[in-house]
Amino acid sequence: MAKLVDAVKRIVIGRALPSEGLQETLLPKRLALPIFASDPLSSVAYATQEILLVLTLGGLAFLHLTPWVALAVVILMAVVVLSYRQVVHAYPSGGGSYEVVATNLGPSSGLVVAASLLVDYVMTVAVSVASGVDNIISAAPSLNGYRTVMAVGFVVLLAAVNLRGLQESGRAFAAPTYLFVAGVLIMCGTGLFRWIAGDAPVAESAAYGIAPTPGDSNLAGLAVLLLGLRAFSSGCTALTGVEAISNGVPAFRKPKSRNAATTMGAMGLIAVVMFSGITALAMIAKVHITEDTCRLTGFTGDCANTPQLTVIAQLASAVFGGVHSVGFFYIQAATALVLVLVLAANTAFNGFPLLTSILAQHRYLPRQLHTRGDRLAFSNGIVALAVVAGALLWAFHASVTNLIHLYILGVFTSFTLSQTGMVRHWNRTLRTETDSALRRRHHTARSINGLGALVTGLVLVIVLFTKFTQGAYLAVIAAVLLWLMMRGIRRHYDNTAEELALTEEPAESTVLRGRVHALVLVSKVHKPTVRALAYARACRPDILEALTVDVDRDESRTLTDQWAASGIDVPLKTLDSPYREITRPVVGYVRGIVRDSPNDVISVFIPEYVVGHWWENLLHNQTALWLKSRLLFTPGIMVISVPWQLSSSRSKPLRPTRRAPGSVRRGEPSRPSRADHPDKAKGPRPRP
Repeated sequence: MAKLVDAVKRIVIGRALPSEGLQETLLPKRLALPIFASDPLSSVAYATQEILLVLTLGGLAFLHLTPWVALAVVILMAVVVLSYRQVVHAYPSGGGSYEVVATNLGPSSGLVVAASLLVDYVMTVAVSVASGVDNIISAAPSLNGYRTVMAVGFVVLLAAVNLRGLQESGRAFAAPTYLFVAGVLIMCGTGLFRWIAGDAPVAESAAYGIAPTPGDSNLAGLAVLLLGLRAFSSGCTALTGVEAISNGVPAFRKPKSRNAATTMGAMGLIAVVMFSGITALAMIAKVHITEDTCRLTGFTGDCANTPQLTVIAQLASAVFGGVHSVGFFYIQAATALVLVLVLAANTAFNGFPLLTSILAQHRYLPRQLHTRGDRLAFSNGIVALAVVAGALLWAFHASVTNLIHLYILGVFTSFTLSQTGMVRHWNRTLRTETDSALRRRHHTARSINGLGALVTGLVLVIVLFTKFTQGAYLAVIAAVLLWLMMRGIRRHYDNTAEELALTEEPAESTVLRGRVHALVLVSKVHKPTVRALAYARACRPDILEALTVDVDRDESRTLTDQWAASGIDVPLKTLDSPYREITRPVVGYVRGIVRDSPNDVISVFIPEYVVGHWWENLLHNQTALWLKSRLLFTPGIMVISVPWQLSSSRSKPLRPTRRAPGSVRRGEPSRPSRADHPDKAKGPRPRP
C-alpha cells in the first residue's frame, strides 16, 4: 500500500526537489504574469456580465448606465494598480497588504487584512471555477447536470498541478493565459472594426426583451442610483487579485521590486483594455442577459432548463459567425481554460499558500503551513485551499450568481487598509528624509496612496451596502471567525513559549534529584518482553520492576509460573482487576508511586509490535495505545516504547537514512551526507 501511494504521488507531483533548488524556481516576468496577474486578466470574462445582470433587473431601461459604470471600474483599477506599485517598492519582502498594515497600523489591523484576503482567495477559486464551468456548459449545454461534479473535479486538478511547484504550474498555465488574452483582443478588435465598417455584430439575445423583476419596473431617483451602485460593486470583481503580485515579490527574479512593478503595470494595462473592449462590444452587439432565462420576452426554448449563453460566448458567436464557428469554440475553450486552470490556480493557489506561510511564521496559523513540500511549494496551504473551495462549490452548487455575492468584500478591505497604511509609511519616511528630490517623490507616492485609500474605502462601503443582505454577510462572518481563530492560535503559541522558556534558576536545579523508578509492562514471557527488560536495565534505574494485570486468573497464574521458571531476576508485580480492565489499574498504580515519591522519575517501558501492513495495527498494540494516551497526561512520568519488528515489517525494503528532500522541513539547506565526500566516507564518525 505504501509503495502504491508513493508511486501515485511521484506521478502526480513529480520527484522531490532539494532545498538548494529553491533559487531555480524564481520567476521571469513572462511566467509571473500568468501566475500572479491572471485573476484580474481573466475577471473580464464575467465582470461585464455581472454589471449587465444587475442593470437588467429593471428590464432594458437602465442598460444605458453600462458605459458609465464600466468607466468608474476602469478609473478605480488604474488607481489601485498605481497604489500597489508603491507597495511593491516599499515592501519587497512579500506579505503585501498584510505586511503593510501590520507594520503601520498594528497587528490587529494586519489580521483583519489577512482574514479578509484568505476569505477572498477561497472565493477566487470558487467563483472562477464556477464561471469556467459556465463557459464549458455554454458550449455543451448537455453537461449542465454535471455542473457541481465538474467544478469540484477541476479544483482537485488545480491542486495537483500547483503541488508540482511554482515554475511548473507557471509553464503549464502560461499558454492558456496568453491564448485567452490574444483571443479576447482579436475578438474585440474584429468586432469594433466591423462596427466602424458599418457591419456591427448582433448578439443572439439582441431581439429579446427583458421583463423587469417585481418592484424594479418603475425605478426613479435614489432607486436608480442604488441600482447603479450595485452594478458598480458587481463590476468591481475585475479588480480581484490585483494585490497578489505584492504578496509574491520574493518569487520574482532580481531585481525583484522592479520586475514585480513592471508586471503589475502590464497587468493593469491589459486588463483595462480587455474589460473596456468587452463592455463596448456588449453595448454594440446589444447583449441582453438576465439571471432568470424565463424573464426573456420572445425566448422560444425551455427557459426553465436552458441556460443563457454567457456574455463572452454571445460576443464570440456574433463576431465570428455563430455558435458553430471556429472562433466561437476558440474563445470558449480559452475562456474555460483561463478561468478554471489559471485564474484560480495561479492567483489564489499561489497567493493563499504564500500568505498562510507568512501567518504561520508569525504564529497566527499552524506551523505546518510554513513547511515546503516535495516540490518546494507550500503544499499544506494548497491542500487546505482546495478542500475549503471544493466544499463551498458543493454547498452552492457551483453557481456563479450565488457565489458572487460573497466575493470582492475581502479584497476591498485589504485595499483600503493597505493604502491607509502606506500613507502612514510615507508620513514616517518624510519626517527623516532630507533630500529634496526624494521628498518630492515621496509626496507623490503619498498622494497616490491617499487617493487609493479614499476611493477603495468608498467602494468598500458601497459593496457592503449593496451586497450585505444578498450573502456578503457570510463573508463578514467567516472573516471575523478567522480573525478570532488566528488571535487564539497566537495566544496559544505565546503561552506555550512562555511555559517552555528556560528560567534563570541555577543550573543544578534542572538536575533530577530523585530516584528513577522503571516499570516494564508485561503481557507474556516472550522476546518483546525480554528486550524491554534489557533496555530498561541499560538505562540503569534505581528501581526496576515488571508489572502485569490480572484480568484472567488462569492466564495470570501461568504467567507467574513462566516468569519464575525463566530465571528473570526482576520482581513481577501483579495488579488485581476485578472488572477486567487493564488501563485503569496500571494508571492508578503509577499515580500512586508519583504520589508517594513526588521527587522520583517514573519510566514506563511498553513493548510494542512494528507491523508491515496497516490492517495488522488493528490486531496489535491497541492496549499500548490506550495506556500511552492516559500516562502521557500524568506529570512526572516518562513513557518509552520498545519496538519489536515482526517478520511482515522486516520484509519491507529499508528506507534511506538520509533525509529525503520531501521530508518535513522549514526550507533550510540540507546537510551533505558522508557519501557526498569520498575522502570522508571511510573511517569512524566523530563522537558527539
